[in-house]
Amino acid sequence: MRAEIDGVGTRVGRVEGEDVVALLDHDDPLAAIRGEGEVTGHWDLDQLHLCPPIRAPEIWCAGVTYERSRDARLEEAETEARDVYSLVYEADRPELFMKDAHMLRTVGPGGAIRVRSDSRWMVPEPELALVLGAGGEPVAVTIGNDVSSRDIEGANPLYIPQAKIFAGACAIGPALAVPDDWDAPFPIRMRIVDAGGDELFAGETSTARMKRSPRELAAWAVRDNPIPPGSVLLTGTGLVPPDDYTLQPGHTVEIAIDGIGTLVNTVA
Repeated sequence: MRAEIDGVGTRVGRVEGEDVVALLDHDDPLAAIRGEGEVTGHWDLDQLHLCPPIRAPEIWCAGVTYERSRDARLEEAETEARDVYSLVYEADRPELFMKDAHMLRTVGPGGAIRVRSDSRWMVPEPELALVLGAGGEPVAVTIGNDVSSRDIEGANPLYIPQAKIFAGACAIGPALAVPDDWDAPFPIRMRIVDAGGDELFAGETSTARMKRSPRELAAWAVRDNPIPPGSVLLTGTGLVPPDDYTLQPGHTVEIAIDGIGTLVNTVA
C-alpha cells in the first residue's frame, strides 16, 4: 500500500496483521514487491491517508471476459452491431483498450469517482486488476473499478472511448497483493449504498467464471505493445447491477476481494 504521512511525505508500506503498517524508506511499490527497502516505523491504518497503491503510468482494460458481461452488452446494445460482443467473447483475441495514462482520470481509496454529465445510465464495474512488471508479466494484483456509461456504449460500440474514458472514470486500491497461487480464483463482492446508507445493490462473482485467464489477458496486452512497468490491467467484470440502476452523486461503491481488501469510493 501507499500512504501520505504528515511531515514525512508519501511512502510504501507493508500491511502486517489487520491494522498495522510497516512503512518503508521509499515510494516505489515495484521495489517493495522485490523486497527492497528498510522499515522506518510502524503505524496504525487509521493514522494514514491512503493513496492509490501505485502511480500507474498506464491503465488498460479487458472487456467481455465474463459471460455476464457479454450478456449485459447485448442487452444494452441499440444497433445491429450488438453481435460484436458475442464475437469477441468467443474469439481468441480479447477486447483491450486504454483506460487512463499518468493517473489523470483515476482515483485511489476514498477518492470520488464521477458520472458523465451526458449519460443517463452509469455503472461501476468491479474487477481484479493486474500490476505488470518490466517484462509485462503480472507481479501483483489490486482492485479496479472501471466506471462506465452503458447508454453511450449501447448507442454504438465505436463510442466506447467516451463510455469508458472521462474524469473520475477509474479507481484502484486499496493495496497490492502478491498471490501465492496465480491460478487460484479470486472472489469479488460489490455493494452500493445511497447517501443515507441504504443498500441499493449487493452481489458477488469469481474470476473462476472468466473466459480467459488473467495471465492470458496480460500476454495479449503487451503483444507488440510496450506497456511501461507499473502499469495496471483491469481484467473485466462479471458483476453488473440491474438495468434499472444508475450511479448518482452521493452513492458509495464498495468492492472487496479477499487478500487485497476493500476499495471504497463515493460518487461525484
